[in-house]
Amino acid sequence: MTGGEVRGRGTACARAALAGNPSDGYGGAVVAVTVPALRAEAWAQRRVANESCTIEPPSEAVEATVRRFARLLVPDAATAALRWRTSVPRGVGLGGSSAIVISTLRALCELQGVTLAPEGLASFALEVETEELQIAAGLQDRVAQAHGGLTFMEFAPDRRHEPLPPSLLPPLLIAWRPDAAQDSDDVHRALRTRFERGEGCISEAMAELAQLARAARDALCAGDRERFAGAVDGSFDARRRVLLLDQRHVEMVDRARALGASANYTGSGGAIVAVCGSERHRELVARGLRQIGCEALPVLIEGD
Repeated sequence: MTGGEVRGRGTACARAALAGNPSDGYGGAVVAVTVPALRAEAWAQRRVANESCTIEPPSEAVEATVRRFARLLVPDAATAALRWRTSVPRGVGLGGSSAIVISTLRALCELQGVTLAPEGLASFALEVETEELQIAAGLQDRVAQAHGGLTFMEFAPDRRHEPLPPSLLPPLLIAWRPDAAQDSDDVHRALRTRFERGEGCISEAMAELAQLARAARDALCAGDRERFAGAVDGSFDARRRVLLLDQRHVEMVDRARALGASANYTGSGGAIVAVCGSERHRELVARGLRQIGCEALPVLIEGD
């Protein structure tokens, strides 16, 4: 598809959880931010009726999105031609798969004249993965990507999603190991199994993580960056107490902390977020992480 042939376009950025993850699947709370430098993009074109949908390059996630959109919203979407690309590293906990789904949904909505509010977009995207693809996942990624920017998410007893000014954030850095990708579905399924077995340590950790997310939100709003950094560190520490972690991922957190930053996983593992004290400090932490084989990128909100 080129030029005037494009009829619908959608984008979605990578997502970095800051505090509270992965309590979103257990009635918890999370603070997360999107990363505009890493994003998925999709383009959709209307085609002649009765033609088959084409997807370039082939993608199960895009195919599942089109299938559900056509079944539940606009049947004509089943004949669309779609093209997509992404710069979000896959399998490192940056919301790469959900970014593809949401960008595809946005392209189809524009193509078909459908409007989905952020909450509806996030729920639809989650259903694509959990019901169409049978992937274990939670709402956090999709809500953060549907809203964009900085978002506080409360999942129980009443669901509440609160966009916050990104200017509240201290300098942030994300880093990931290209050689340490893993399937997030494996992580989430194992955690769910332990939770459903009634392991008390898992329930306690999820409750603690939710409280840390709320503390992070309150600290940001109060301008208390030290307390915010403590909630980020606490989120990783709670995870480490109850889950078996890949030592290559732990090494990134330990390295960032040794350089004076607070750090947590951005998602299920493979990427971390580091909270830095200044721009100069962020550059120092980035250099240190690159020395152990990481890719490192400052989190710059659009408009910065």
